[in-house]
Amino acid sequence: MKNATIARFLLQATLWGSSFTFIKASLHGLTPGQLVIARLLLGTAFLLSLAALRHVPLPKGAGLWGHVAAAALFGNVLPFLLLSYGERTTGAGLAGVLVGATPLLTLGVATAVLPAERATARKAVGLVVGFVGVVVVIGPWTDATGSFSGRAACFGAALSYAVGYVYVRKFLSPRALAPLAAAASQLLAAAVLMAAALPFLTWHTPHFTAKVTLSILFLGLFSTGLAYVLYFRLINDVGATNASAVNYIVPVAAVLIGAVALGEAVSWNLLIGGVIVLIGMGYAENRLGQLRRTPEPAAPSDKSGPQGDTSVPQADTSVPQTAANTANAQAQERR
Repeated sequence: MKNATIARFLLQATLWGSSFTFIKASLHGLTPGQLVIARLLLGTAFLLSLAALRHVPLPKGAGLWGHVAAAALFGNVLPFLLLSYGERTTGAGLAGVLVGATPLLTLGVATAVLPAERATARKAVGLVVGFVGVVVVIGPWTDATGSFSGRAACFGAALSYAVGYVYVRKFLSPRALAPLAAAASQLLAAAVLMAAALPFLTWHTPHFTAKVTLSILFLGLFSTGLAYVLYFRLINDVGATNASAVNYIVPVAAVLIGAVALGEAVSWNLLIGGVIVLIGMGYAENRLGQLRRTPEPAAPSDKSGPQGDTSVPQADTSVPQTAANTANAQAQERR
């Protein structure tokens, strides 16, 4: 792997991992609803601008937009809200570890609802191990890492992401939508849904300190925009399987950044549980076996984004397409 590729990989993991800290910081001046609508509007503006620059049209048809809206509900609106509510009473590092279990949860949801993705002994063992890790991370026996409701909300966000990935796998991936158009349209739908929900959510006058303003700008423009440009450039350079390994680094980055920037305590159950989750996810995905195989060829250039493939594919063509691969390689703005 070239030095430039390694740098992109580490930068992308840092952008996603730090998003949990910036969510925590943004909540000092914004309600969860205000935070979510702000980052959605910024992320939408970023991707719509990129689509316009690349002359990529948005999808057409009421039925298709209905599926896009459903994907946006589970892949953006609900998890963004749950994370924002959860991080009011729990740590950014813990939230990052729990959301890092999304691919593992996706395996479970896909096995349950997609006939083509049958359960295997490897998946079953990996899911059981991963579930044990999640229980250890949540630590229902202690409140040292925040309230149980906050931890449950963060886990709910990971589960919502998993449902969203499976929904996209079933209803949107077969449509072969233009990658950048699919990502931009989903964020646009999420922003509209969130705007409709705002009157029913808690609201107070925003308090825009320098820290709050910079945090929400970072979330919208970098964690919800630039990070995905980097991620799908990596897919083009090294293939989806290798690029998706970023999911193993994001929880580590979330814990370290939360500890340094917010002074969060790193408890034993967070560390041990996080390692167990990663082991379960790696075993279920047969990560070691994948790395022993011949390296994946670089994905073909996509005219919808600069520098090859810098957009957000809805279907991964460089590895066998499963909901777990979708969870690792598809561009849901999940952090």
